[in-house]
Amino acid sequence: MHDERIIPVSVHTPSQSRERCGHQILRTRVLWSPYDTAVMSQAYKPLRIPRHEDLTVRGLRHRVSWWGARSKNPVVLLHGIMDCGASWQFLADALPSDWSLAAPDWRGFGHSEWAAGGYWFPDYFADLDRLLDELAPDAPARVIGHSMGANIALMYGGIRPQRLAWIASLEGFGLRRMSPQDAPARYAQWLDELRRPARDGRHRSVAELARLLEARNPRLIPERAEFVARAWSRPVRADHADGGSGEPSSEVELLFDPGHRLVNPVLYRREEAEACWSRIEAPVLLVRGDADDSRAKAMRASAEEMRAQIRELEIVTVPGAGHMLHHEAPELLARHLVEFDRRLQRRSPSSAVSAEQQHENHDEHDESDGADSPTGA
Repeated sequence: MHDERIIPVSVHTPSQSRERCGHQILRTRVLWSPYDTAVMSQAYKPLRIPRHEDLTVRGLRHRVSWWGARSKNPVVLLHGIMDCGASWQFLADALPSDWSLAAPDWRGFGHSEWAAGGYWFPDYFADLDRLLDELAPDAPARVIGHSMGANIALMYGGIRPQRLAWIASLEGFGLRRMSPQDAPARYAQWLDELRRPARDGRHRSVAELARLLEARNPRLIPERAEFVARAWSRPVRADHADGGSGEPSSEVELLFDPGHRLVNPVLYRREEAEACWSRIEAPVLLVRGDADDSRAKAMRASAEEMRAQIRELEIVTVPGAGHMLHHEAPELLARHLVEFDRRLQRRSPSSAVSAEQQHENHDEHDESDGADSPTGA
């Protein structure tokens, strides 16, 4: 089934310990708490307050943010590169309140632990495989991914065809084709970058970072820019630089491992991605923007190529949105997602979000609801 639609609509802005040895997942401690004030914007007021838990997956601590009841059948939100799970807040507020949502921070991003050995794309497949064992153990999972998160989800959908119920890919088109002749230069670039000092991603203040985000993306309104700036950063303590008292300063640093800035020495092989896509059995919704700086415009040909690879693909466009459409137009995006899910529910209730399924485990909330959230990475 192939369908492409553009729907312009109005916008309304608004302790427990357990080990699963077989899967190498350790829930070291679950702390349910209101959203940490360190990432609470004074301008943007969340409608749904997330709670957080830490899961140790394949030896690394991963932060997971939850909106709604903690169920065994949530919609799983996978963020893109240099992003984090907390910035799904705008979409979480726009989606139906009875949807249970779980958003992990990928390794080395947000409040998840950094990987000492560097970052290699297949690790994300393994991390997702184990995370789904924990987050959606009893049924095929519904996944919404953005950019890198979408590309991970699409390939995983072909690697584990029975594991996903549906996939919503937000601006996830894969990468451009590369030639083996590009390999020598790419390896040389990687070696050169390893010799350079890592950039620490510091900014003088949250306000400065927010202004930078607005300058880079004029469609990001100020209240959301400030919220994202807080979600993406943490205060720098004085003793980090000057041997000071250790008290936080106005300076902030981005919440990701600088190792993510290194170029990947392994060339992207689109043919491998396409082989995975061809094995996807779940319905796929591909959502793209149409703004000038959006990858949707540059990668339009790639999106059309994907029709030949993915057996059940629907393509929709969010008018006026760019690459960060979940930050720019969450209400419009939510309408597409809800309509997609409802169509699937009419066709096959088992493949869609059910309020009964979402809330069947609402009694699993941890009693430490008012405790502080775990210390970030």
